[in-house]
Amino acid sequence: MKRKPSVSRYVLTAALLLTVTAGSALAHHSFAMYDQTKTVTWSGVVTRFVAQANHAELHFIVIGPDGKPIPIKEGGYVQWGVEMAGAAAVAQQGITANSFPVGTVFSVKLNPMRDGTNFGSRIGTIAKCPLNPQTNKPTPPAAGKHCDSVTGNTLIGGTSF
Repeated sequence: MKRKPSVSRYVLTAALLLTVTAGSALAHHSFAMYDQTKTVTWSGVVTRFVAQANHAELHFIVIGPDGKPIPIKEGGYVQWGVEMAGAAAVAQQGITANSFPVGTVFSVKLNPMRDGTNFGSRIGTIAKCPLNPQTNKPTPPAAGKHCDSVTGNTLIGGTSF
């Protein structure tokens, strides 16, 4: 005669499944912290690419309308970060540490943080400024423009900026 599982066994199994799945559910956050009613477009110089399973990030120094890094009174420059999909997903779009090494000049549209922190969530395509073949240094956009306006730019993660 086959024995039927007890109710306590069902409860134990459900509790175990809940415990196992709760960690991954809590590890992923919503995008409610970003103001999706606002879009900011920045051009910047990469300072760091962070490849994480949940969200890849590009950290950068902002280039102002005059084409130069924006200084802050404490010393240094205005820095921002942009969050994207997971590293594997953005790698399929061509966004990797190899394609965005330190010093790369790029432009990105993002939804900024609601709390005013210099961080945002990427929207659409990233425009990457080309390297000058003579100097092997990035060709920054003209004052008041973004990398999509520079001849020889590369659009990554989409087809229009």
